[in-house]
Amino acid sequence: MKQLLLLSSLLFITTSVLRAQQNEVFPCSTDEMHQRLFIEHPEYNQGITNAYNKLQAFTADYVPTNRSTDPYIIPVVFHIIHNYGDENIGDAQILDAIKQVNIQLRKRNSDTTDIASSFQGAAVDTEIEIRLAQLDPDGNCTSGITRNVSSTTFTGDHQVKDVIHWPPDKYLNIYICSEAAGLAGHALLPSAADTIPQWDGIVMQHSYIGTIGTSDFFRRTVLTHEIGHYLNLQHIWGGNNVPNYYYLPVAEAANCNHDDDVADTPNTIGWQSCNTGGFSCGSLDNVHNYMDYAYCARMFTEGQKQRMHACLNSSVADRNNLWSPANLAATGTDGATNYLCAAKFTLSKRIVCVGEEMELSDISYHGVVSRAWDLPGATVSSLVDSSIIISYAMPGKYSITLTASDGAGQVNLTEQDYITVLPSEGANSFIIESFENPVTFEEKWAISPSLSPVNWEITSEAGFNSDQSIFVHNFEGPSGIDYIFQSKPIGISGLNDVAIAFDYAFSRFANTNLDRLFIQVSNDCGETWVTRRTLSGSSLMTTADFVQNDFYPAQDEWKTMLVDNIAAAYLVDNFMVRFLFNAAGGNNIFIDNINVSHPDVLSVMDKEKASDFMIFPNPANRELTIRRVRLNQPFDVKLIDPLGKVVFSKPSTEDVLVIDVENYSSGIYQLVLLSKDQIAVEKIIIQ
Repeated sequence: MKQLLLLSSLLFITTSVLRAQQNEVFPCSTDEMHQRLFIEHPEYNQGITNAYNKLQAFTADYVPTNRSTDPYIIPVVFHIIHNYGDENIGDAQILDAIKQVNIQLRKRNSDTTDIASSFQGAAVDTEIEIRLAQLDPDGNCTSGITRNVSSTTFTGDHQVKDVIHWPPDKYLNIYICSEAAGLAGHALLPSAADTIPQWDGIVMQHSYIGTIGTSDFFRRTVLTHEIGHYLNLQHIWGGNNVPNYYYLPVAEAANCNHDDDVADTPNTIGWQSCNTGGFSCGSLDNVHNYMDYAYCARMFTEGQKQRMHACLNSSVADRNNLWSPANLAATGTDGATNYLCAAKFTLSKRIVCVGEEMELSDISYHGVVSRAWDLPGATVSSLVDSSIIISYAMPGKYSITLTASDGAGQVNLTEQDYITVLPSEGANSFIIESFENPVTFEEKWAISPSLSPVNWEITSEAGFNSDQSIFVHNFEGPSGIDYIFQSKPIGISGLNDVAIAFDYAFSRFANTNLDRLFIQVSNDCGETWVTRRTLSGSSLMTTADFVQNDFYPAQDEWKTMLVDNIAAAYLVDNFMVRFLFNAAGGNNIFIDNINVSHPDVLSVMDKEKASDFMIFPNPANRELTIRRVRLNQPFDVKLIDPLGKVVFSKPSTEDVLVIDVENYSSGIYQLVLLSKDQIAVEKIIIQ
């Protein structure tokens, strides 16, 4: 059994981390999976044992050297393995993670003053840094960050290393995934990496990278903990390096009988809370150590530093090649030259209203010393700074050009129509959208950009009582994505109430699909959004049964929704509506016939036709005639153009009413007829 646990322990040296908000613990509990690997690959066990014994002997004989002015540099590459979800974190979060790791490794964290007084003098600068690669294995300039689409992100085990793996004797491969085998992160010890080099590296859940983006300040130390494992450090209570590699769960009383092979870290059972007064094994516990689970990490000790240095000087897993001058030059991490590869920028928001400020940042790489922004139509804080504030005074679509220079050469990037600027106030008091005219759709709506291969788009394959609708081809799209389209501002300050009505169609593959549609509103031109209705499960599904093929709805597979719980505070002239579809494994979703107006008008969504009237001709090009058939009471007539503007309004008692439409633009109009007992609507085509 002890031999069986050898591979189990080494293949998955992991960290378990409290989730800050839920205060949950993720234990290292993956033995069964790795026992299966042991059975399938028994040849690994002896190799790991030999490498372990070799590294143990080298570490015991290692003579420390002082490198206080010449730190060990480890070239790193971050592989983001994603499926277009939150795990596809931005470059800025990676750069922040590198900064945080180096602060911790070099003892530059200000919170070292919080270390228990008994250990203040033991806390050291490890004289180790990680540095983002500037050259790839083929010698080409690189950002040091790769992005690959793969479903392996959802498991985050060793399979992610089959997607992409740079030579581990030259780079520390760090993988960012949606999950990390149910943990915050995991790393191979050098003895396992020496035997299975194709699995060498660290896998991290994206929400434990740095302090920004999907992570937070509480989680910043997890990657440092994993780098400790990568450099042959064990958990402070002993963990997995004791003879025969048996597994020691944290916080077990028997852990006092074991050691982590570091003399200046007192024996401990290991903590999962920051108990600064713990004496679990007869002496004060070093809960501030990065290799504990106490989650208040502040320090490494001198003994841990020298153990890591020994690892970096050993040939086991080729750790001694990482920091060699030849490898630093080959990976572009020697600091001698910065390689200017590409111009690149990030923008805080790509759909804004007139006057709204955005932050535009230059993240070109590498060695940029100057830059020039070209921003037609923008008001800017600077045209040369790395981070600037921009805004626009007029609605429209705007392009961005960045030219970056390292003093010798330059690179540039132009993104056409990159920013959509909406009017700050709406010209119309409501919207009627049938998706029959893509031109008028663009005048009223904006689709948020998505990195996913699919997004909201108008389709002629389905529509409710019409030829077209808007849909997400979710059948072919990835899960975990938010797809958004939103209205431009609507001026509804003159209304005493407002509601949203629309038709929709959706089907699931199975009960396990968790797709949701959110209908949201804003009263500050899109700065903040409030959800007014959520459709999910059976309320979102419009088919009688699950649909396994590519779903396109029949006419009887649509539902109608009225959203009328909108507070009076939203009756403003920059009122906006958006539809957010969170894809979670289901089939296609369709939306048609969106109406945003007063609730009295929107009861028309009951689809009651104007059976008390004859309306002709339709299509019309000069005159439109409305003739009463059975109605014996006055009625109101409203003709609404494709932009939602009322172009004709009149109360009538006439049996025959003729509307002159000759001067109206061509398009699909809505004819609304309101009487005491009836509200009805007809689509009118004007040619």
